[in-house]
Amino acid sequence: MRYIAPIAAVAVVGLLAGVWYATQSSKSDDVFAQCRTSQIAGGAATIGGPFELVNAQGQTVTDRDVIKEPALIYFGYTFCPDVCPIDTARNADAVDILAGKNISVTPVFISIDPKRDTPDVVGDFAENLHERMIGLTGSPEQVKAASEAYRTYYKAHDGDDDYYLVDHSTFSYLVLPELGFVEFFRREATAQDVADTVSCFVENS
Repeated sequence: MRYIAPIAAVAVVGLLAGVWYATQSSKSDDVFAQCRTSQIAGGAATIGGPFELVNAQGQTVTDRDVIKEPALIYFGYTFCPDVCPIDTARNADAVDILAGKNISVTPVFISIDPKRDTPDVVGDFAENLHERMIGLTGSPEQVKAASEAYRTYYKAHDGDDDYYLVDHSTFSYLVLPELGFVEFFRREATAQDVADTVSCFVENS
């Protein structure tokens, strides 16, 4: 993950991955206890929430328009050299594994580079990864609000208008309709790992 600023990465990991193992007594109150091995400091309710973005057709959509079934959400950008394509391809593979178990999940890609990622660009990127993937972009203000809701980090490097890199966090988020955010996945999780965990959450929701 050489494109992520070290200090920022530590800050985000400290927030999301600064976890503790729950005690057996606290797990007994969690309907998803068997699906996770750790809990997020502050609780899952501190991550996620409403957003308003623009889809590949140029239409303004909200989280309610997008998250109509379990969704895997990833924040990245289409010009990303390697991290974003690998992570989103992993998510797409997980979606296909889940489809084989009759579990429908929507993969979602939210751009943190609205300057270059127009609706057409983000739409093509998403479609090339998976026919069901939803690509979203928006104004800088809309993107920032969505990023802040999910506590992600991003910062563009200096460069010309066409060529620059963007540091960003690389978590994928599992969001369930009505329940909202319930789990996140690090880069090292395999497609099978993601599919197994998503399956557990879906079956127990």
